Amino acid sequence: MADIALVDGPILRTILDETYDIWGEGLSRPAYERYYAAQLATPWGRANLQRFALVEHGAALASAKQYAFTATLDGRSVRVLGLGAVFTRPDARRRGAARELIERLLQHGADAGADLAVLFSEIGPEYYARLGFDVIPAMRTTLQVAVPDRRGAPAVMARFADDRDLADIVAMNTVRAEAFRFHLNRDRDLVHYAIAKKRLLAGLGPPGMRTVQFFVAEEGASAVAYVVVTTDSRGWMLEECGDRDPAGARVGAILQALVARDPAEARPAIAAWLPPGFLPPQATIATAQPTTEVMMVRALSAYAKSALPLRADDVLYWHADVF
Repeated sequence: MADIALVDGPILRTILDETYDIWGEGLSRPAYERYYAAQLATPWGRANLQRFALVEHGAALASAKQYAFTATLDGRSVRVLGLGAVFTRPDARRRGAARELIERLLQHGADAGADLAVLFSEIGPEYYARLGFDVIPAMRTTLQVAVPDRRGAPAVMARFADDRDLADIVAMNTVRAEAFRFHLNRDRDLVHYAIAKKRLLAGLGPPGMRTVQFFVAEEGASAVAYVVVTTDSRGWMLEECGDRDPAGARVGAILQALVARDPAEARPAIAAWLPPGFLPPQATIATAQPTTEVMMVRALSAYAKSALPLRADDVLYWHADVF
């Protein structure tokens, strides 16, 4: 019988070699390895990110990343096991290796007290539905931000954000999340990890391939709104945002300022996973369609089974937290 092992050393390097063509994100092979190592080196990554493999005769048949989150489900704190980067070695496919790995990781997680398992499928829902996962519908919208015809950017006190703003960002996230049945508990380390991951991907890639724009609007000494926007050849993605104003007017103003910085450029469409019911007044939705990363969930505890299913309007989940 194959064993479940926490992978590092030669087995990890082999897994990275085999998965590079799928998830290399335009990085060089050495940068791809550094990208993963740097995620593990963050405070959140050290405590909550691991990679396991189903190992037989010293070789990995299948592997997956495992994430440990805390979340809120119907007002109660729950533990969430996240699964990502599920991969089966080509010569081990169609033998049930990935299924065995997933089922054993889920059983270990349930035995350790996890309530829910969450994953994002890039291959459609059918395979994971056979493993007991249900789809949580999520929408990817494309925003058009209105920019005033007058010259210059909107009058908003925006600046580059840094780590001193994380406490204010956590507070904004907490208030926004209270209206939803299910959301991650985004503490300082998780917010830092989500933003650091985007910065690492941009910094390790070829010059100019990606950028990360992390801005806050400030009043007094406090951040009162923020945006994290990534850009690449596909366009802009609003990874996450927050605003003490429930209407999101400051978020809209920051986006206006970012768009207006280069008036010679065409006004970009901005993709986003917006919380249901949230739309800055300066923005309109140009398109809306189901996300390509299909969010799926499986109950691991009696409490979670009683709380499911979850509808799209029940869930707050930022694109920055997709794994």
